[in-house]
Amino acid sequence: MAVTAPFSRFEWMIAWRYLRARRAEGGVSVMTWISLIGVTLAVFALIATLAVRSGFRTELVSATLGANAHVTVYQSAEVSARGKLDRNIEDFNAMAERLRQVEGVTRAAPLIKGQVMANLRSRNAGVEIFGITHENLLTIPRVGQSENTLGDVARFPEGIAIGSGVAREIGASVGDRIKLISPNGVKTAFGTSPRVKSFEVVYIFSTGRYPIDRTRVYVPFSEAQSFFNAEGVAHEIEVMVEDPDAVETLALDLIKAGGARTLIWTWLDASGGYLRALEIEDNVMFIILAILVLVASMNIISGLIMLVKNKGKDIGILRTMGLTEGAVLRVFFICGAFTGVIGTALGVILGCLFAIYIDPIFSFVNYVAGGGVWDPAVRGIYHLPAELRLEDVLKAVSLSLGLSFIVTIFPARRAARMNPVEALRYE
Repeated sequence: MAVTAPFSRFEWMIAWRYLRARRAEGGVSVMTWISLIGVTLAVFALIATLAVRSGFRTELVSATLGANAHVTVYQSAEVSARGKLDRNIEDFNAMAERLRQVEGVTRAAPLIKGQVMANLRSRNAGVEIFGITHENLLTIPRVGQSENTLGDVARFPEGIAIGSGVAREIGASVGDRIKLISPNGVKTAFGTSPRVKSFEVVYIFSTGRYPIDRTRVYVPFSEAQSFFNAEGVAHEIEVMVEDPDAVETLALDLIKAGGARTLIWTWLDASGGYLRALEIEDNVMFIILAILVLVASMNIISGLIMLVKNKGKDIGILRTMGLTEGAVLRVFFICGAFTGVIGTALGVILGCLFAIYIDPIFSFVNYVAGGGVWDPAVRGIYHLPAELRLEDVLKAVSLSLGLSFIVTIFPARRAARMNPVEALRYE
C-alpha cells in the first residue's frame, strides 16, 4: 500500500468538505461559528489590551521625562550662620558646568522652586513655581519645544509660563496679569506679611500630563530668586541624560561632580514604584486574557467532538478504504486548526484597527455617553493612548494559534483511534 505524504491534497479536500456543514448537520455549523467568533473576540481583546497598555506606559514615561528632570541634584542640609538648616547651592553655575561634563548628561539647569497661590480676579489655584532661565526653558521637550502651546516663548523673560491646567483653573489667557502669593513674606510687628507680585502670562504650555499642567508655573530665574529671597543661590539643579533608563549608572559620577554635600533623586526613584505596579498589572491582565483565549479555544473541542460523532460512519468507511490513523488525525486537525487560524486572523485585524483608530472610536464613545468618559484629573493624561507593537501582535498570535492547535489534537486523536468495525456495526 502506498504511503501518502502528511497533509496531502485529499486530506485538505476531506477536511474542507466536513467544514462545509450540510443542512442536516446544522449543529456542527453553529458550534464552528461559536468557536470562530470566540477566538476572534479573545484575540481582539488581547491585542487591544496590549496596545493600550503599551501606549499608556509610553505616554506616561514620555510626558514624565519630557517635562521633569531625569535627575534632581541638591545638597544635604547644613546649619547656616543664623542657626537654620540651609540646602541652597551657592556655586550653582560652577556645579552645573561640572555636571554637564559627565558623560551621558545632556543638560544641567539651576532651579528655584517653591509653592505659592496663583490669583486672577476671584479665582485661585495652588501652583508650584519653577525659576529657570530662558535658555534652559527652551531645552525642556514638553514645555519649550511643545506644539500644544499658546503665546510666544521668546517673551518668557518679560513674564511667566503657565500650564494649560493652571490657565483653565483660574481662567487665564495670554496677556493676563496674575498674582503669585507666597505666605512666607516679610516679617513685621503684626506678623508675617504675604509676598505678592504680579506677572504677565506670556506662554501657556501643555505637557500631556494633567498633574504637571495643573500645577506648574515657570518664572524667570532672577525673578524667582527675588520672590523667594534666594539671591545668589539655587535650590537644586535639574539634570537630563541621554538614556533615562540607565540613569542609575550615572549616579556615582554625578555625585562626584556635584561635590561633598551632593545628593541626587532620579526619575526612577520618583516613578519607579508606579511603573513596577503597572508592570505587575500588565502581567496579571495578560494572564487573564490568556485564559479568555483558552476558553475560546476550548469551544473548538466541542465542535470537533460533535463533528467526529456525526462523521463516525465516514471515518469507518475511510479506514476500510485504507486511510491510516495519521491521515484521519490530520483531517480533523485541519478542521479544528482552520477555525483557530481564521479566528486569529480576524482578531488580529480587529485589534490592529482598534489600536490605529482608537481616537475616533473613543470620541464616538464619549459622544454617545454624553461626555466625561475620560477624566484627566483621575487618569493623569488627556486621552486613551494605544501603541501597536509587533511583539505584542506576535505574542497574541502565538498564544492563540498554539492553544488552538493543542486543543484540536485531542478530538482528532479520538477520531483517528475509532475502530472502523464499531463505527460500521449498525450501518
